[in-house]
Formats: sequence, C-alpha cells, structure tokens
Amino acid sequence: MTEVEVNSPEVAPEPPPRQRLHPLSPLLNGARTLVVIVGAISVTQASSFGWERFAVMLVVIAVGAVVFSLINWLNTGYHIVGRELRIHDGLIWRRTRAIPLERLQTVEVRRPLLAQLTGLAELRLEVVGGGKTEAPLAFLTVADAEALRERLVRLSGHDHTPIQEPLVGTPPAPDSAAAYPRSDLDLVSPRHAVPNADLVLSQILTPQTFFLPLGVASVLVQFSFAGDFNLVAIFSTLAAVGGVMLAPARRVLNDWSFRIGDVPIGDEGRGLRMAYGLLETRNQTVPLHRLQAVTVTWPLLWRAKRWMRVRFSVAGVAGPGDGNEQQSDRLLPVGDPETGRRLVALAMPGLDLAAVRMAPPPRRVRWLHPFAWSRMGVGLNATVFTVVRGVLTRELVAVPYTRIQSVRVVQGPLQRRLSLATVHVDTAGGAGAEAPDRDVHEAWALAAALGARAHAAQAATMRS
Repeated sequence: MTEVEVNSPEVAPEPPPRQRLHPLSPLLNGARTLVVIVGAISVTQASSFGWERFAVMLVVIAVGAVVFSLINWLNTGYHIVGRELRIHDGLIWRRTRAIPLERLQTVEVRRPLLAQLTGLAELRLEVVGGGKTEAPLAFLTVADAEALRERLVRLSGHDHTPIQEPLVGTPPAPDSAAAYPRSDLDLVSPRHAVPNADLVLSQILTPQTFFLPLGVASVLVQFSFAGDFNLVAIFSTLAAVGGVMLAPARRVLNDWSFRIGDVPIGDEGRGLRMAYGLLETRNQTVPLHRLQAVTVTWPLLWRAKRWMRVRFSVAGVAGPGDGNEQQSDRLLPVGDPETGRRLVALAMPGLDLAAVRMAPPPRRVRWLHPFAWSRMGVGLNATVFTVVRGVLTRELVAVPYTRIQSVRVVQGPLQRRLSLATVHVDTAGGAGAEAPDRDVHEAWALAAALGARAHAAQAATMRS
C-alpha cells in the first residue's frame, strides 16, 4: 500500500494589529472644530444671542465635538501590510483605505500649536494623483510619527524585496538603526539654514509691504480733507492694512527657522528633509527620485540683494500653485546665488544654475512680447530641460528628462501668422514647463529631441 503525503494548505500570515492614534487626539480634534465654529461666528451674531447663551452654546458645541471625535477615534486604526498603509475609520459607514507606498511622494510631520503644547504631531501623506492630502493621521507622539515616516519613506523606494517591519513604538534593533536617520535638523548638520532676519527682510521687500505706506498716507490725506474721522473709517483702514500684511506675515511664520539637509533613504536612495515653521512646525521628507520639476524665481525687489526663491514640484501634492501659502513646496524661501546653486544641484543632479545656457526665441517674437522676448529662452543639457522667462519677476523652470510624460506642440492663430509654436512638456501631477513662441521648425525639432531624451533617460533608469 502506497502512502500519499498530503501537504496542508499554506496559511496566509496574519496582518499586524491595528495601531490607534494617541488618546489625546479627540481633545485636539474637538478643540480644532470649536475654533473653526467660533471663527465663523461674528461678534455681532454672538451679541445678538446674548453672551450667556453664547457661552452655553460654546460649551455644548465643545462637548459635542469632543464626543464625536472620541467615537471617531475608537473606530480609527492603521497598520502596514506589505507595501500598503491601510487606514480604517468611519462610524456609520466603515471605510478602509489602502495606500500603495510606491505611489507615495512626500511624507510630512506637522505640529500645530496645540500639538506642540501636548507633545504630539500629525503625519500627512501626499500620493500620485491626489487632489488633497491623503489620510492625515492626527495625532501621534512625535517619536511614533517620525518612526512611521521613516518606515513609509523606506518602503516607498525602488527596493521591492519583502521587509519585515516592527510595530510602531517598538524600538529598532541595533543593526537596523541606520534605517531610521535622525529627523531633527537641529541635531544633525543641515546643508543650509535660512537666517530669520533675511526671511523677514525678504517679505518687507514685496510689493504689498513696499507700497503700503503710500496707501495709508493717501487714506489719511483723504480723511484730513474730508474731516471725517469716525470709528468705522478708522477700523476699516486698520482691517485693510491687516489684510495686506496677512500674506507676508503668514510666509514669515510658515518659513521661520527654515533648515534643509539630505538624508539616506533605504540602501541607495537619497532624500531632502526640510524643517520649518513657528506656530506650526513642519518636518518634511521628499525622496529625490520623486521630484518632478524645480522652479527658481528672482523677484524684482530682491535683485539688489541678489536673492532668489527655489520651489519644487512633486506629483500629487495638494493645493494650487504659488498662491497657496500652506503648500509644502519650499526648497529655499530666500537665499543668495551660491546657496541656490548648491541646493538646486543637490535636488536635481546635473543642473548647474551658473552654467545654464539658453537659446533665445526668433526676433519676430517681439511683436507678441515687446518687453519680454529678450528674456525668454530654452536650454537642453545632459539631464534637464530648462525654460527661462519674465521681465519684472524672472523665473527658471527645470524638468529632468526622466520625469517627462508627454510633449506637445501647440499653435494659436497669431502664432500661425508668425510661423511660431509653443512646446509643452508635461509631467505627472500637472507640473511641467513650456517653451513659448519658438520658430515652428525649431519647435518640432525640440519636441523630437525631448521625446528621444526622455525615452533614453527613462530606459536607463529602468535598467539601473
């Protein structure tokens, strides 16, 4: 009689247990909800309720917000399964979000003022194609947030071998300590730290603050001739001044104590780490291979100091462009040419701002851009496509060939009359560059060269 050995079916390993947010999260989320509600109620509306009723209403709203946040906290959990971050939340409608870590673009540890007072932090993720921040985890202890950030960044790299991950809060083994680099840039040697005095002066040298004294003086002159100094007019003037100064003040608070350095990610990868903020501190890690484009700006009022601003684009970062001051896209809020040159070369290897050579457009472009045509140019080097334009505010946009998704040649009615065309270079997430008003034959040749270089660069990246 022949014995037949029957193998038992392989049992899938149990996923790690879900981790909960910090127990103080309901109180902080409830306080944040209360601040939003109170901010939406004007003084006139509050006085119409009666101050005693208004105080009772605030207590009821605060208790309700905390209770709702507590119930939501009890039903919220997260864990890492393979190369996915899974977040479970919802009370009536339960929801599970699985975030593939290979789509991860940036991870940011954010600490609002209340979180700083309680020693907590919020973890925010940006993924490819995301229209908003994906699944913010609010709140964790600072140590847990930083450890989780390092794990997520490491798992999002190019190495796809299975990794056994410890639970959050478990100290790493001694031989794996290198996988968790120090995140506090005060404790390591940063590549650059922006002096706060330069940051404040850079916001004084902006159009709104530069012309503010003229506006206030004109209002005072009108009041003096009209002889009408009522309180409504005075408070209206103060409100207008506050509104004008809000944007520069917010930039100073957001970029206070800006520090940037480079950190290892995984075995071979590198990333940039930025730390900044006063009332709300932020600690952001961006893998270098996720950068889509770099933009260098020289504002008119900064040229006497030879200052520049550098920003980066990453696929999936939420928010509109430069107008959204909450967007985390700073590479250098303000700096001199040598600092900008070093940081741009660090973020985008192969790009040297001092060695950029630009080809100007044809002279007939002056009919379309009489003042700007001499400031327009495009350049191709070994690894990067660059575009320069602008008269009052000069701007350089650099896109690496490895990030190019498509190239388009577009002609408008006036361009057809002048035999001109615009070359658009598209990258993931909407970032990109355009070379406007080139000779039509040059535009097609440029598009063909960009397509060939992008294909070769991406093939070389896949081979490596």
